[in-house]
Amino acid sequence: MSRIATVFARLFFSCLCLTCAAASAGAADYPSRPVRIIVGYPPGGATDIVARIFGAYLSEKLGQQFVIENRAGAGNNLGTEAVVRAAPDGYTLILVNPANAVNASLYKKLNFNFIRDIAPVAGFIRVPNVMEVHPSIPAKTVAEFIAYVKANPGKVNIASSGNGTSIHLSGELFKMMTGLQMTHVPYKGSAPMLTDLLAGQVQVTFDNLPASIGHIKAGKLRALAVTTAVRSPELPDVPTVGDTVPGYEASAFFGLGAPKDTPKEVIAVINKQVNEGLKDPAILKKLADLGGLPLAGSPEEFGKVIASETAKWEKVVHAANLSVE
Repeated sequence: MSRIATVFARLFFSCLCLTCAAASAGAADYPSRPVRIIVGYPPGGATDIVARIFGAYLSEKLGQQFVIENRAGAGNNLGTEAVVRAAPDGYTLILVNPANAVNASLYKKLNFNFIRDIAPVAGFIRVPNVMEVHPSIPAKTVAEFIAYVKANPGKVNIASSGNGTSIHLSGELFKMMTGLQMTHVPYKGSAPMLTDLLAGQVQVTFDNLPASIGHIKAGKLRALAVTTAVRSPELPDVPTVGDTVPGYEASAFFGLGAPKDTPKEVIAVINKQVNEGLKDPAILKKLADLGGLPLAGSPEEFGKVIASETAKWEKVVHAANLSVE
C-alpha cells in the first residue's frame, strides 16, 4: 500500500471511530434536553390520553420532560409530516396510532411514506373500539340496532374522529358487513365527536375505548359491543360485534415512532424504558382502566404490527371505495 493510501486509510478509520464514539456518547447521555411527542389530534381523545400516560412515565424515568404537542389536522397527517421532517436525533417522536396505518391507502397523495419514513420505536397498547349509542336510541344490542337502522332509513348518523381513523374504518367495516346505510359525520378528533354524541347530535360511533369508557360507566352512553374478537376485561358484560356479525374484528394500536435514521442506540434507550413501563403495576393499572392490553416488544416487532395493520385496512379502504384528496 502506498504512503498516500495508508494515510487515507488511517483517516477513514479515525473518522469511523469518531462517528461510532459520537453515536455511543449520544445514546449514553440521551435525553439531555426535553423531548417532544407529537400527537396528531386535539387533547382529550384516546391517542392523547395514551401519549400523556407514557409521556409522564418517560419524563420520570429518563430525567427530561417528554412534552405532548398536539398538532391536529388532515386526519393525523399534519402531525405525522412534522415528525417526518424533524431532525433524526430522538428529540421529536410521534404517537403512532391506527390512522397511520389507514392513511397509507386512504389518501391519494401524501408527502411521506409512513413505513419508509418513520422508524418504529416501541409499542404501547392495543385496545378495542366500542360500538356505542346515545341513550335516545332504543337499541340495547347490535341486533336491535341493525333492526332500528333498517326501520329508520336516513335517520341515523354515524360519527367518527376524522376520515381515515380507526373509528371511521371500524364503522365502515360494520356498514360493509351489515349492508346498513348511515350518514358518516367526521370530526376533528375524538373529543369534539364525543361532545356531539353526548348531546345527541349524532347517534352512534365506534370510539377507541379509552376515551369513552368513563362515559359508558357513568351511563351517559350505551355500549352495544366491543370490536375485538374477545370481550374487554373492563366491559366483561358487553359482547363483541362478531357475536352478531360473524367475522367482524377491529382494534386500535398505539406506540412510538421516530424519524428514519434516528440512531438505533437512541431508539434502544426509549424501547427499553417503555418495555420496563409495561411491567410497572401502576402503568398496567392505568392501561387496564382504559380497557387496553400491553403491546411490549422490540422495535422490529412493533414494525411488524404497523405493517400488518396497514395491509389489513388497505383491504377495507378498497372494498368500501374510500379515498381522501
